[in-house]
Amino acid sequence: MASRPNSYVAVPDVFLSFLSFFLLIIILPHALASTNNGLSEGTNLLHSEILKDEAVARLIDLGKVSDTEEYLERTFQSPASVRAGNLIRLWMEDAGLLTWVDQMGNVHGRHEGLNPSEKALLIGSHLDTVIDAGKFDGALGIISAVSALKVLKNRGMLGKLRRPVEVIAFSDEEGVRFQSTFLGSAAIAGVLPVSTLHVHDKSGVTVQGALRKNSIEITEQNLTQLKYDPDSVFGYIEVHIEQGPVLETVGLPLGLVKGIAGQTRLRVTVKGSQGHAGTVPMKMRQDPMAAAAEMIVFMESLCKQPQDYLSYDSQCTTSAVQSLAGSLVCTVGEISTWPSASNVIPGQVTFTVDVRAMDDLGREAIIYEMSNRMYHICDKRSVLCVIERKHDANGVACDPELSSKLKSAAYTALKRLSDENPDEVPVLMSGAGHDAMAMSHLTKVAMLFVRCRGGVSHSPAEHVSDDDVWASGMAVLSFLETLL
Repeated sequence: MASRPNSYVAVPDVFLSFLSFFLLIIILPHALASTNNGLSEGTNLLHSEILKDEAVARLIDLGKVSDTEEYLERTFQSPASVRAGNLIRLWMEDAGLLTWVDQMGNVHGRHEGLNPSEKALLIGSHLDTVIDAGKFDGALGIISAVSALKVLKNRGMLGKLRRPVEVIAFSDEEGVRFQSTFLGSAAIAGVLPVSTLHVHDKSGVTVQGALRKNSIEITEQNLTQLKYDPDSVFGYIEVHIEQGPVLETVGLPLGLVKGIAGQTRLRVTVKGSQGHAGTVPMKMRQDPMAAAAEMIVFMESLCKQPQDYLSYDSQCTTSAVQSLAGSLVCTVGEISTWPSASNVIPGQVTFTVDVRAMDDLGREAIIYEMSNRMYHICDKRSVLCVIERKHDANGVACDPELSSKLKSAAYTALKRLSDENPDEVPVLMSGAGHDAMAMSHLTKVAMLFVRCRGGVSHSPAEHVSDDDVWASGMAVLSFLETLL
């Protein structure tokens, strides 16, 4: 008996060719697109070429724009500052933004989105630096925002934003040249005094003169016109390096900022009896240095354990003291003596005290307790003590709703990059001032911190890893995607 053949149906070659073509051209692209719509995205949708490679290259390029060859320095309206602004403007235009420079030297890049009449989201940071600076302070916040918008442009999504988005590179935050911080953001927020135009630098050049040198004419009248209408602004977000060690300690690249500490600066002058170091007996001395040392040690103890010293009342509550325990920092950064000779008991000692805390009432309670104890120490040691308040700034609380959205965006970014569920995004307090502080007078604000190596900032050693630059750009992108 003949063997039974296997059951099959013969398929013509032409049909097989057509089927292969159909699978390759029609089915496969849709399958890939479907896969890439999830959070476990392919490398192409993580946008490393823009958010990481290009962003890092731009940070390096911007870090080379300096007024000196020896170190990085860009101060308000210096030649390097203007060059940096021009470079940032080119990058903004590359991201599809309409750009301009205002009369305080701020560089703007804006896209109107679908609804130009809607309130605009502002994203910003500063382009100026301290002297002998690092390349990430300020610049990271600008470049991460521009990079995220460029990704949207390349995806054809920029015009689908439900509200206008504007990136602002503020001309001055550090206050190095004119000893006046937030020149750029304070002008936008409408809180920069018109008298600031007449403040001069060490060379006698005024703020107005520095702008005029770069062909920017500003008067007291049009300074006030720089203020944005609060009704035209949805909110302000800022990405900034942490400038501290917390994120590195917990091992996470991003952290949400709950608020920016208020600050008080004191100058303490202690006057005693100047005398010969070898002939005045110890028990007969009125030594301002010994008094100052005791005062400084007390300040450290007070600020480490405020609950041990403060008394509670209707204003200084338990919650206020608990808030202090998590945010209070106190620093003596300067000390000088007269006549400052090794064989002379000083006649006068002067030192500064910098007190920062989120809770303004708590900070006032600390200043009150510190001052009382310092006067008591001086009385006990028979020396004269004068305490002057040189600077005060209230704390700024970030907006809870806007912060929640930014925190979710940071979490989404970390999940995209790790392809697994990351740890909770930590919440931090900012002890340093930022442009968000000035912008809080205009609109609600939120901030995101980015890990920096060793917590080092305001130094050439300042460093953010390439992957953390990527994470910051991805967080901004994730936030912007909520506006689509």
